[in-house]
Amino acid sequence: MTTVKPGGAGRILVVGGYGAVGTTVTAMLEQWFPGRVVPGGRDEDRARRLGGVRVDTGDPAGFGRVLDDLGDVGAVVLCVEPQDAALARLCLERGIHLVDVGATHGLLAQVAQLDDLAAGSGTAAVLSVGVAPGLTNLLARRVHEEVGGAQRLDLTLLLGAGERHGADAVRWTVAGLSDPVLARPQRVVLPGYGVRRAHPFPFSDQHTVRRTLGVPEATTRLCLDSRLLTAALFAVRRLGLLRGTRCPGRQRLLTQAFSRVHLGGEGFVVRAEARRGDRHAVCALTGRGQSRVSGLVAAYVTRAVLAGSVPAGVRHIEQVPVLAELPEELAVHGVTVYGITSGARR
Repeated sequence: MTTVKPGGAGRILVVGGYGAVGTTVTAMLEQWFPGRVVPGGRDEDRARRLGGVRVDTGDPAGFGRVLDDLGDVGAVVLCVEPQDAALARLCLERGIHLVDVGATHGLLAQVAQLDDLAAGSGTAAVLSVGVAPGLTNLLARRVHEEVGGAQRLDLTLLLGAGERHGADAVRWTVAGLSDPVLARPQRVVLPGYGVRRAHPFPFSDQHTVRRTLGVPEATTRLCLDSRLLTAALFAVRRLGLLRGTRCPGRQRLLTQAFSRVHLGGEGFVVRAEARRGDRHAVCALTGRGQSRVSGLVAAYVTRAVLAGSVPAGVRHIEQVPVLAELPEELAVHGVTVYGITSGARR
């Protein structure tokens, strides 16, 4: 195991530190590391009001200058998805720890390729940090191990349609409706919501766990607490309205509509089910405020990294043993974990 560089007394740069997820990250880390947290974002006035700096993820050279100007950054938390792995490389080259809240498989795969760079600089980078990916990955590992190595994993996320998600998250979700789908919808029982119809969706976790856990087949599905909005959202995909030359304009319209309509609550559910032959296992958790809990996950992971508890290199959250019990740690923030139920199919 490569020795990890200690977090020391360096500052913590939270990119997107005043957004839907970043606000929670900034607040929690400030409680644990007072005076060391620096929120960053493209809106310079807003960032400065919070004692932060202007950071543009679309300008790697400018990002590098920010790191150099701050001088003593020990960790960067990315709450906004950049275009590629350039920002991650800049951090790891400088020996700066990285926590990435991104959810796009291709981008996370690029960052994972920087493992040798991170290990060589004694730097830890943790990917798949949030609710989905994140808590989904952790529950996936639990049920995978429960059945002795899953042949198939089915992950389900129910989101509260009443929550005001960040603009980037809404755009990402709408864009996901244009992705080709091979798997079928599935009816699942979700704690507090009963039987729901969940639809395949391109979350990165399903791709990640195939590699990190060695599972041949994995699918992540999504539904909203509002049955009406769930049906409407996936009717758009079924009818192919986001494909073709008019796709960008229609995506913008749907993003605007989805940002304004709030016909549900703020609760969410994560469910993981593993199957191996006639064995199966199910685990779930519930909480309120998906953006808030994503921020909490990122803050707890950052604290573990700065404590030197995460080995050097690039790892997804389910590959870090010290984070295995993170769902239970979040109980003080209203997250309820439903223990594993397992058995053989009759």
